[in-house]
Amino acid sequence: MKGFFSIGLLLFFLVATSFSLFTKKKNIWLIGDSTIAIKDTNKYPETGWGMPFVWFWDSTIKVENRARNGRSTRSFREEGSWDPVQKNMQEGDYVLIQFGHNDEVITKVATYTTPEQFTANLERYVAETREKNAIPILITPVARRRFDSVGKVIPSHSEYSALVRKVAEAKEVILIDLDTLTQALYQSWGKENSRWLFLQLKPGEHPNYPDGRDDNTHFSELGARLVAQIVLKELKEKCPELATHVILPKK
Repeated sequence: MKGFFSIGLLLFFLVATSFSLFTKKKNIWLIGDSTIAIKDTNKYPETGWGMPFVWFWDSTIKVENRARNGRSTRSFREEGSWDPVQKNMQEGDYVLIQFGHNDEVITKVATYTTPEQFTANLERYVAETREKNAIPILITPVARRRFDSVGKVIPSHSEYSALVRKVAEAKEVILIDLDTLTQALYQSWGKENSRWLFLQLKPGEHPNYPDGRDDNTHFSELGARLVAQIVLKELKEKCPELATHVILPKK
């Protein structure tokens, strides 16, 4: 009888352990700036693409959106926002890294980084992610909405996007070229219709912005969702092991 009891306990332990391993969540960490970040309600309808991105995944994936408004590769680390990400990431997690908007503006003293500093900072994020046996993914900064006189999109991050691509190639990191992809998105919508993708409001149109808003950097809910879908599509192609965890729309 004692032997059967021991065998029963062993079987229970094996089943419980297998179930625990099967249901263990995998994290997708998002670090970056305001174009990804979660917004306070007093900023709506401004929406970071990381907000709708959360809802595309089954229960085995947890999206940790740690992006913050106005941050660069330097300030995100200096203020301590990287510390909990680095501490809590686990083997097999994914870390999506998108900076550039605030790194490239020389007048932003608190966030500006030289091209050399930007490159070194990206390389350090990659190295520290890999030290935890997690998977870094570099993302070029989303394009701003800018058109020339004939309705063609004007590139807005040429230098710093190129640096992201260079680091991705040199360090053999998965790259999502969101700068190029969002330029194509805006071009497909055209100069006027692409306003719907951004925080474009007339005076009196929304109580959070009584004087209106003419913002060609930050997204509306629609724009954020479309950009999130672009990132999702890229991940499904470049990280096929994640594809099975994407929630497909019901037919």
